Amino acid sequence: MCQHCDYAQILEAANLNLTTNRLKILEIIGNNRSPLSAKEIYDTLSRNKDINRVTVYRILDLLVKKGIINRLTSGERTFHYGMAPNKNHPAHPHFYCKHCGAIECLNPEALHIEMESLKKTYPGVIENVEIRVDGICKNCLKKSRQ
Repeated sequence: MCQHCDYAQILEAANLNLTTNRLKILEIIGNNRSPLSAKEIYDTLSRNKDINRVTVYRILDLLVKKGIINRLTSGERTFHYGMAPNKNHPAHPHFYCKHCGAIECLNPEALHIEMESLKKTYPGVIENVEIRVDGICKNCLKKSRQ
């Protein structure tokens, strides 16, 4: 749970109108320890609010376009969403479990990419780097040993 982010200010800094749905979706993503699928975000939001699933997808697309959140790929067809790097959320790799499909955030120091060197060796413009480590999570390992 992020105690440091002012989600309303993040939306305003991106020149987005502050709407209840945008704010709630950003809070759900920012206050979660791991990236969430659109379905998980929709399910969480719809517990307390009547909202259309298409509205959730449109807001997620807008927040990605504005660089507020990242759309992360999983080993399945489903995308997961997490906060884009900012002063309170450093860039970090993710772990994808090939058994259960869970995505977990890894410590930013777990893997290091030297961005300046990468930018010097690639002639194009690098906008995003996504590092995903695939394997079997501790929960699935524990279940398989029982």
